[in-house]
Amino acid sequence: MKTAPRRTHHQVTFAVLTVGVAAFALLQSLVMPVLPTVEIELGTNQTNVTWVLTAYLLSASIFTPIMGRLGDMYGKKRVFVIALTALAAGSLLAALASTLTVMILARVVQGIGGGVLPLAFGIIRDEFPRAKVPGAIGLIAALISVGAGAGIVLAGPIVESLGYHWLFWLPLIITSLAGVAALVLIPESPIRTHGKINWLTAFLLSAWLVALLLAVSQAPKWGWGSAKVISLLGAALVVAAAWIIAESRSSNPLIDMKMMRIRGVWAANLIALLMGIGMYAGLGFLPQFLQAPSSAGYGFGATVTESGLMLLPNAVAMFAVGLFSGRLAARFGSKNLLVVGSLITAGSYFMMAFLHSSEIDIYLANAISGIGFGLVFSAMSNVVVASVPQEQTGVASGMNANIRTIGGSLGAAFMASVVAVGASSSGVPVESGYTNGFAMLGAAGVLASVAALFIPTVKRNKQTHLEDSADMPHPELAMVAGGTLSGAKSE
Repeated sequence: MKTAPRRTHHQVTFAVLTVGVAAFALLQSLVMPVLPTVEIELGTNQTNVTWVLTAYLLSASIFTPIMGRLGDMYGKKRVFVIALTALAAGSLLAALASTLTVMILARVVQGIGGGVLPLAFGIIRDEFPRAKVPGAIGLIAALISVGAGAGIVLAGPIVESLGYHWLFWLPLIITSLAGVAALVLIPESPIRTHGKINWLTAFLLSAWLVALLLAVSQAPKWGWGSAKVISLLGAALVVAAAWIIAESRSSNPLIDMKMMRIRGVWAANLIALLMGIGMYAGLGFLPQFLQAPSSAGYGFGATVTESGLMLLPNAVAMFAVGLFSGRLAARFGSKNLLVVGSLITAGSYFMMAFLHSSEIDIYLANAISGIGFGLVFSAMSNVVVASVPQEQTGVASGMNANIRTIGGSLGAAFMASVVAVGASSSGVPVESGYTNGFAMLGAAGVLASVAALFIPTVKRNKQTHLEDSADMPHPELAMVAGGTLSGAKSE
């Protein structure tokens, strides 16, 4: 009688997954503090260089659910290796890029690698002892936060000692090693789910987003009343309507429109969209503001390293709040945390808009925003899980995180458009551009708090004081707010 082949110990599998996810987390945040450097090196302007961030977020929002579903259908290990290969290929292309077009293409390829997160969660679910799953997922989630903070801090020393190309050479080395290790050491799961990819809805989603982002980002240059901008906005509207219809009729939707009718789900997703706008636009443009010379009438002439350190309180506070989010939700309720967290985030951006004359102001505002984001993103997961049947938690949580990423791509484009208004002939933004931009992000936080009021109050167990469903060990809940967060696979 044949014995089943011995499977790799789950701790070895976890080590390999950790390396792959760490490389993914670093790739997101390493680029943010150096956008001004990339702008100079590639000879472009602030509006266009924002696409280095926007293209990645847009690509990740499309490919993350696709890669998760492919993993379900054809094997999570196989697709995990493909995702790491995409990260490595995109890093290689970015390291060699000498034009903005090539750099944007490289970032699109890297976005395919966003699938490492839902795939890592799925592999842990398949390979780990049941009792070990929640802890392993929690550690991976914490790694995302730590990696995001580390990337912001490490970007400066890497650029100043080796050059900005090494921001991609180093992740290339790490992802290549992780890919080989995954191929050799991670066992392939025998679990398969039937399904298919709806490429039509994926195309429609990407088409209307690109049209909208292009119109918004180029409007200051072309004029809001220009034929190009009006045509792009009209096309975005028409294609978005077609996408909604197609998703509603699809048996394999990327974003489940039927589920969006649930009050707790659509309210949480609206908050995710608005918070995604705030987080990514803030992290993408604060370094440019900080690195601007004081002769511009604002800014601190900070180095890449110094601007990264000023952003660090955001990641630290976000991670710290995430550690206590469960207790806070049990004590005060997730709905209340969403309202308060959104208002705290709004306050931090209004502070950045109108009180940014000293470095202490920036450190304090970033710490406050980290607290706000930490409260919102942790509580939002509880609300989503409590709003849907248990068998739909994977789809609902993944959809929520994916909408957050879409919000990030929109936020970066909106912020670029606002900041560019009134820029000098040399392309240097004026202070009012940033003031208006940060105020816009503050307004997004206020709107998120209003949306939170529509969330039904989640009932709490009288004996445990925990919210119903909130304490269930769903891997998707571990996607805390420490970087670009991606959707979970469908179940």
